[in-house]
Amino acid sequence: MIDFEKAWSLIVNNYPTIIAGLVDTIILAIFGTVVGLILGIFLAYGKNIKFKENENKGIKVLKGIVKGICSVYSTVLRGTPMMVQALIFKFGSQALHLNWGYLRFPEEILDYFDGWFIAGLIVITLNTAAYMGEIVRSGLNGVDIGQVEGARSLGMSVSRTSLSIILPQALRNALPTIGNELIVNIKDSSVLNVIAVTELYYRMMSIANTTFAFLEAYLILALMYLVLTLLASLILKLIEKKLDGVKFSLNPFRLLRKKESF
Repeated sequence: MIDFEKAWSLIVNNYPTIIAGLVDTIILAIFGTVVGLILGIFLAYGKNIKFKENENKGIKVLKGIVKGICSVYSTVLRGTPMMVQALIFKFGSQALHLNWGYLRFPEEILDYFDGWFIAGLIVITLNTAAYMGEIVRSGLNGVDIGQVEGARSLGMSVSRTSLSIILPQALRNALPTIGNELIVNIKDSSVLNVIAVTELYYRMMSIANTTFAFLEAYLILALMYLVLTLLASLILKLIEKKLDGVKFSLNPFRLLRKKESF
């Protein structure tokens, strides 16, 4: 049976630690998604490189190398678990005599960040970039070729057409999938505990091991992840509606009245 009194006391007695873990998880998810998206845009363009017959052989070779690197990166990072990537990053760093644990921060922020937290940011960003590359590439390929031809007929350069016409539409079309990647990162950041990243799961696990309230601690943890993902879904839905110029209400009865009016 669940001891609700024990669960409440667990929250009250450990709320600074829980909040610190919550902040770490949110930062990991948002940073990994945003920076991963930026890197993913470069990966998408790299994989979408086109070869022209009249190009210099050296240019073709360079394009082939860039395209190959982007393809291999995407395949390897999407084909292996992030937990394994984190361990490879950790032991690879140690093999290069780089110990992230030696990285020090001011005492004011030491409860939230440490060297391994920075390592976790790198791992989740690199992992996310591989998925974002495919998401953005799909969005780029989904833009109507007629719009590209129209922009070129107006005298716009290839780079300007790509940045002003193709990319904004590709990102808008891919927004739901990008949002799903944020939600995935909120949950998957928990695997970074294997390299001592003190995110929400790591801190709750420490609390459970100290208090022996394992059931209560992990139920609280599950509830917190659920609330985070629901909030992220709601915010993304609001953004989508805003971009579409559609008014969005949190009142379910308003939606019901609209349906009945038809």
